[in-house]
Amino acid sequence: MSKTILITGAASGFGKIAAFDLASKGYKVIATAQVYPQVSDLIREATEKGIKLIVDKLDVTDPRDLAYIHKKYDIDILISNAGIMEGGPIAEQPMDLIRAMFDVNVFGGLELAQGFIKKFIAQKKPGKIVFTTSMGGLWTVPYVAAYCASKHAMEAIAEGLKTELADFNIKIATCNPGVYGTGFNDRGVDSIFRWYDSEVNFTPHAVFDGIAESLNNQLDPQGMADCIVDVALDENSNFRNVYPKETEDFVKQLQVEAWTAKS
Repeated sequence: MSKTILITGAASGFGKIAAFDLASKGYKVIATAQVYPQVSDLIREATEKGIKLIVDKLDVTDPRDLAYIHKKYDIDILISNAGIMEGGPIAEQPMDLIRAMFDVNVFGGLELAQGFIKKFIAQKKPGKIVFTTSMGGLWTVPYVAAYCASKHAMEAIAEGLKTELADFNIKIATCNPGVYGTGFNDRGVDSIFRWYDSEVNFTPHAVFDGIAESLNNQLDPQGMADCIVDVALDENSNFRNVYPKETEDFVKQLQVEAWTAKS
């Protein structure tokens, strides 16, 4: 029997690629986007491609949206992919930006998951939740430390859910992208310069030299989207899924080095 899969953050990037791929494979896909213009664009593009999927509005920080989605849909798999990045030195980054990022990346994702977990258990049915976290959930990238902190939080939440829900036959997994060319990282860099002022902030502007060039060789997002789809459909997937293998090896080495790093 075909599964019903709800994907957040499906207006672009991994979410959109995964939504179109799963729908083309015959799954019932509910692709959600934060605002109505994104919903309209997604419907238009799916129609042009001849892909059948349900598109709905879901801002994971909006209590009405969450209540509406929880009530309207019964699903088998949740791909919790919505996220935002606010960059900058955490010693000076405005707290309202950090709170907004945690609202989306942590609290919104958790509240959405909680609602569907309750439905899985009430209906006595198995379920699966896949969280798109980040390689930044496993180490801290300089000048995006607050973003990494939000992804560290989701890693902890996902690991806790995995243990707590095992007896209910609800499976949990994370997918940990590296630097992919979805536009997400570019927007994260751009966000720094919407508040940073070298005449006001003590962080020297020189630390940002070359940051734009570092994004010139980002990876093709199709590979990571394929990984997310595979993890979602695999009933015996790994809990943690860093892709590609080179990124996994890099993160593991950084974690080893962290044990001997000096203060």
